[in-house]
Amino acid sequence: MTKADIVDQISSGTGLTKTETEAVINAFMSIVKAAIAEGEPVYLRGFGTFKAQRRAARTARNPRTNEAVRVAERVLPIFKASQEFRDEVERKVDPDEVS
Repeated sequence: MTKADIVDQISSGTGLTKTETEAVINAFMSIVKAAIAEGEPVYLRGFGTFKAQRRAARTARNPRTNEAVRVAERVLPIFKASQEFRDEVERKVDPDEVS
C-alpha cells in the first residue's frame, strides 16, 4: 500500500477531497517526524509508538575484505506496534502468506 492508496481510502471514507486528505496526512507525518527529531516519543493508543533510539558505536567487518570498519554512533527512528495492533495482525494474516 502506498501513500496514494491511503489518501484514496481515507478520502472516500470521510468525504474530504483527495487534496485535503493528502494535506492532513502530510501534516501528520511532519508532526511525527519533528517530535521524533526532538527526542519526543509519539504514542498512538491502539496503534503503537514512534520514538528515536540510540545505537552505540561499534566495530563491524566488511564481508568482502574481512577488514574491520568503525561504525559511528547514530540515532534511528523506530516504531513499536501496540499489543492490540499485533493481536489484530496475528488474527487476520495467514503466516504462509507473509514473506
